[in-house]
Amino acid sequence: MNAMTASNLRSAYGGESQAHMRYKVWAAKAEDEGFNNVARLFRAVSFAEEIHATSHFKALKDEKGDFSVTAGAGFGLGSTSENLQGAIAGENFEVEQMYPAFIEVAKMQGEKKATISMKYAYEAEKTHAALFTKAKESVDSGKDVEFGDLHVCEICGYTVEGETPEKCPICGAKSEKFRTFSK
Repeated sequence: MNAMTASNLRSAYGGESQAHMRYKVWAAKAEDEGFNNVARLFRAVSFAEEIHATSHFKALKDEKGDFSVTAGAGFGLGSTSENLQGAIAGENFEVEQMYPAFIEVAKMQGEKKATISMKYAYEAEKTHAALFTKAKESVDSGKDVEFGDLHVCEICGYTVEGETPEKCPICGAKSEKFRTFSK
């Protein structure tokens, strides 16, 4: 794998891994504050971030050894509203800056597996930002967000509220490949 794509993929892996853990911590905080649906959302998206990290790790399968990895990561444990704002900012950074640049480099370098892994994450992050935004609006008005079941594609991390799609709009996986996070 080309060095620049490998470095970008390691950085994305680090960022997704940290988001996975951060969202688990923020889920517990939301639950403590009585926002059980927000907590469920954080847990669902934490699972999606784990999917992204795993996909990136597998794309790096031939890269062996120890590496210093620079990855953007939000820190701090605030109120649920503050944590949602941090989640929105992180997802938007990935959609607006990180993944578009990383994808272009991978495409230019002919790294097909890396490109696919990052494209899946890029598209899924858009759904996460929208769900976190809806949740923040509710929390800021003093209420828990109203969500039906949340479904996460186990292939690409696409996350949707309501009915399970027959097939994933990002990767084409069938409905059986979705994990459901119920009330």
